[in-house]
Amino acid sequence: MQGFGALLFLWGMLDFIMSQSGVDVYYDWLGIWLPDLIYDYSHWMAMALGLTLVGAGQKK
Repeated sequence: MQGFGALLFLWGMLDFIMSQSGVDVYYDWLGIWLPDLIYDYSHWMAMALGLTLVGAGQKK
């Protein structure tokens, strides 16, 4: 679970960096249209979910 969380966090970072350079990662690369409501926050959501999964995997 930690590995998937780390990958999801990295995906969020990539989304953030590419959006700053004008590339829409979801639509340009994957053909996925995101609603306007979540478009500006998609990278934050991916990073938050990734960190949550990493944190949940550490607790035993």
